[in-house]
Amino acid sequence: MDGHYITSVEELGKFYDPPSEMVMNKQIDHLDEGCREFLSASPFFLLATFGGSGADCSPRGDGPGFVGFEDGGKTLLIPDRAGNNRIDSLRNIVENPNVGLLFLVPGITYTLRVNGRARLSVEPGLLERFAVKGKTPRSVIAVSVVEAYTQCARALLRADLWNPEKLAEREAVPTMGAMLAAHTKGGVEAGRYDAFDRGKLAKNLY
Repeated sequence: MDGHYITSVEELGKFYDPPSEMVMNKQIDHLDEGCREFLSASPFFLLATFGGSGADCSPRGDGPGFVGFEDGGKTLLIPDRAGNNRIDSLRNIVENPNVGLLFLVPGITYTLRVNGRARLSVEPGLLERFAVKGKTPRSVIAVSVVEAYTQCARALLRADLWNPEKLAEREAVPTMGAMLAAHTKGGVEAGRYDAFDRGKLAKNLY
């Protein structure tokens, strides 16, 4: 591939047609009623951040409607639920507030993208607002919305993502324990981890 990398925006433009007027005009600077309805149906999104140690993309999920809104859709509120405590995304937000979010709704082939600037809040009343089963999140990510727009369905249609006939056979993918055993050079015992993880996760979702 040497000698065939694109190294400038000008060169990049030679390989792609200009976007249509509709594509350029579809983004808005807040979450309107349609966006809020989409987000209220979404149980899952991806959070992209960038900090001193580089880029990170983290999955976030809960029951549909687990995000909140304020300021007429100018602010998106996201509870930070229990995880592995690496806090890569949160550390990045403290260092660099710029974030990108991609929301999905099962069965729906288009997605909603939200770009903005994030801050972390530990205000007690806000944490309590997002309590589940008596447990509050450690923090709430407050995103000031800069851009919101829909992404067309091509990627999900190509992936055929929601087709139940395309669900992977469990044996076709290595278990998490197997992958951790390889990554830690035997520091994790695959079978024991998988057995423990199945029981632990169900009891510690929040």
